[in-house]
Amino acid sequence: MWINSSIVIFLLTLGLSFGLTLLVRKIALKLNIIDRPGLLRKIHIKETPLLGGAAIWLSFFIVLFLVRDQVLAGNLEARHWLGFFMGACFLMIGGYLDDKYDLKPKYQVIWPILAVLAVLLGGVSIEKITNPLGGFFYLSSALSAIIIFIWLMAMMYTTKLLDGIDGLVSGVVAIGALIVFAFTMTTKYFQPDVGVAALILAGACLGFLFLNWHPAKIFLGEGGSLFLGFSLGVLAIISGGKIAIALLVMGIPVLDLGWTVIRRLIARKNPFKFADKQHLHHRLLGLGIGQRKTALVYYVLALIFGLSGLFLQSTGKMLALLIIFLIMLVLVITFSLYDKKKI
Repeated sequence: MWINSSIVIFLLTLGLSFGLTLLVRKIALKLNIIDRPGLLRKIHIKETPLLGGAAIWLSFFIVLFLVRDQVLAGNLEARHWLGFFMGACFLMIGGYLDDKYDLKPKYQVIWPILAVLAVLLGGVSIEKITNPLGGFFYLSSALSAIIIFIWLMAMMYTTKLLDGIDGLVSGVVAIGALIVFAFTMTTKYFQPDVGVAALILAGACLGFLFLNWHPAKIFLGEGGSLFLGFSLGVLAIISGGKIAIALLVMGIPVLDLGWTVIRRLIARKNPFKFADKQHLHHRLLGLGIGQRKTALVYYVLALIFGLSGLFLQSTGKMLALLIIFLIMLVLVITFSLYDKKKI
């Protein structure tokens, strides 16, 4: 029964997202909210409308509202979902303002912070985390809030910085959402309410991806790139604090964010203000494999490591995360040596 219901929900979201993306594209063109080529880290050659994330946001919450009876039948309370929704609204408001007026970084960061605070005020928390050596670590309210704040900010800025290639963020987050859906549908971790939300997010991303695949007809925009990281991060928390699952999917992009911050600090530049083309996806593009193949490389890595999380215990997940770290380390060293040879 739930399989048939899941298929209907997924297809409904997919179609709604596609239709809303077409509508939002027309609105963005009419309002002249367009990403123009020419700046340092921009690789597109045609003017492309922004605000695409609004289509994902709308389709996600519209369908979530339509199936609210299923969602509210779980262990989560209405206030948890309301906090999630309010946080997403903050991101959409800030994203629109940035796409329209190109806000300075000190104003851009206000909206992600408000989004996290909305989630915390909605009562979302982490009671415990798994100890890889056995048992659990139980968290105080203050420590839980700190971990959630750091986690959600990291996820948002990961997808923000990852949004440099057509279809990259929407595709990777769709894979992550499907992994969360599969995880919450297992007997041991059965959470159909969170599973439905994850499936809706995947459908919304894939509906948008039809028009975001290279060559993209529309971009996510600031709000969309932040919203996708925010949503996947929240789902990882409310599915029982399964942050490791999301980390396995987003491991390479998260480490790329970490390396970007370190690299820019070493160069004495603001890590969130200075733009460059040194991200991993830009470096892969530099090898001449193209946007589509670069996106597919990320998809494959996200799928492989994400699926591994479904079958591994805590120790195995830690080992998989270590492997991701080593892969990123090898890539950083390889590209650093390549740069020195060019000099």
